[in-house]
Amino acid sequence: MTETEAPVSYEVSGGVATITLSRPDVLNSFDVLTKVAFRDFLHAAAADDAVRCVVLTGSGRSFSAGQDLKEHVAQMREGGQLSSTVEEHYNPMVLAITSMPKPVIAAVNGIAAGAGASIAFAADFRILAESAGYNLAFAGIALSADTGASWTLQRLVGLPKATELLLLPRTVRSDEALQLGLATQVVPDDAFAETVRELAARLASGPTLAYASLKRALAFSASHTLQESVANEARLMALTGASDDHKAAVDAFLAKEKPTFVGH
Repeated sequence: MTETEAPVSYEVSGGVATITLSRPDVLNSFDVLTKVAFRDFLHAAAADDAVRCVVLTGSGRSFSAGQDLKEHVAQMREGGQLSSTVEEHYNPMVLAITSMPKPVIAAVNGIAAGAGASIAFAADFRILAESAGYNLAFAGIALSADTGASWTLQRLVGLPKATELLLLPRTVRSDEALQLGLATQVVPDDAFAETVRELAARLASGPTLAYASLKRALAFSASHTLQESVANEARLMALTGASDDHKAAVDAFLAKEKPTFVGH
């Protein structure tokens, strides 16, 4: 299935949904049409049982430059407020990514700035091309953070470094991003597409119910006590332990074969 609708494309192949920001002439910045399409494709991927892994990426030389400032300036002149688009678009985006019941890969092909960086931070895996990087550009234009960056960034790099990157924005190149924990893997530009494809295929063929349960366990434990967390683990273990995937894995182990997972 392929659906192309400027300024975002959506394709499902082999259980992998690829959502591509497709405004390379403006560094894949988010105008209203882009935000609506990106948000809605995230929801479509979450609801589609045929989708077992989601890849987020950009076209051209940028992942995303964040908010389209030209559109923002025009809206300011008409009395518009950024808070409305945060609530209507950016918040639903990050919540859709973090609650996605399947793995999400941010394939960061170029610079990810502002909300673009925030989107990458919300993903489960961040594969960066060597030429890619991040810039938490919010303070540079006298704004606070959005799209979950205040929550995700400090969990990835710690509070002191998150404070530095937000209050003193600069470009964090791919090698530093890897050292800080902002990249799962950095690969040469010419190997980037194949690396993303291989990881997405591996995840799409994996035990997606277990993946979803592990993501739920991590999210729950981030804000609950140990006692509450182990009780939640028991509930999720009961769910996955009774699944067809678990039975298939055990049977395959005993038969010394590779299991086939169906996602339930």
